[in-house]
Amino acid sequence: MTEACALRRCTAATKKDVNRMRKSIEGSNILVTGGAGFIGSHLVDRLLDKGAASVVVIDNMFLGKEENLADAIKRGAILYKEDAEDKEALSRMIEEHAVDIVFNLATKALNYSFIDPCDAFETNVVVIGNLLELQRAGAFSTLCHFSSSEVYGTAVYEPMDEKHPYNPTTTYAGGKAAADIMLRTYVNMFDLDAFIVRPFNNYGPRQNAEPPMAAIIPLTAKRIMDGIAPEIHGTGKQSRDFIYVLDTVDAVIDLFDKMEKGQEVNISANGNTSMEDVITKISTYMGYEGEIVRKPRRGADVDCHNATNALVKSMIDFKIRSFDEGLAETLDWYKENL
Repeated sequence: MTEACALRRCTAATKKDVNRMRKSIEGSNILVTGGAGFIGSHLVDRLLDKGAASVVVIDNMFLGKEENLADAIKRGAILYKEDAEDKEALSRMIEEHAVDIVFNLATKALNYSFIDPCDAFETNVVVIGNLLELQRAGAFSTLCHFSSSEVYGTAVYEPMDEKHPYNPTTTYAGGKAAADIMLRTYVNMFDLDAFIVRPFNNYGPRQNAEPPMAAIIPLTAKRIMDGIAPEIHGTGKQSRDFIYVLDTVDAVIDLFDKMEKGQEVNISANGNTSMEDVITKISTYMGYEGEIVRKPRRGADVDCHNATNALVKSMIDFKIRSFDEGLAETLDWYKENL
């Protein structure tokens, strides 16, 4: 056997050993930062479905809502309305609940970075720094960190993969990119069991619909329901790789015991839809036939997100809804809940 072959075999064995040593979701005590928010609350539901021994949520309620966790709390989830930027609060919860695994979704909305750019950046960095330092001290064993497709900025090439360069266009995205880099360096320096999942443009039930923090789908639905004309900013040709939130959290659950230390994986629908098409689809589904207002392009807007999901499909049985199917489910939810 050549030295190179022996090294590859040894490396493969080491990766398998890492995954065998990682505690499974079932039977573990889990902390979810930002767990009362849009994606976080759906993740909490799925963690309970998977048999977690306990699920603890910390959320400063910036956009989180207790009602997002209504069913989860009935099933035993515990909500702390505190801030993950407070290291002492994090430490106390992790120790009190003997946390094994942390899922980090604590952040502030992209639109908030136009209101307080410095704070939007710092939230991402401070929270991941707190968690990595606590993990380095042995407070918990595994960290799954949620990044964002915004770290890539506009596509330099299509389809975008995990090797796509970082080119953040907002301080929100800059903070997300810095958090990713911090995690990778801690893994390299201290051999922590931490990894990165990077969802592209999530949509679905529970996504905030209140301006100025709302994303395009809930905001447009709400405007139509309130009798206000929807808006297209710029040409409307800007595109996003939309993925339904439940498809994202299902992928994260399935990826959990397959991710290597320091690995990052994009979670996307493998296609893109223009903002103009999104507005048209929402208007058609909701029976809106009125004016669509044209407004100037927003500063720092990303022109194109179009990602490949080849890596995630090679790791798990990755099933996703079509955009039309997911959009219909989402709009039906808004009709019932807004």
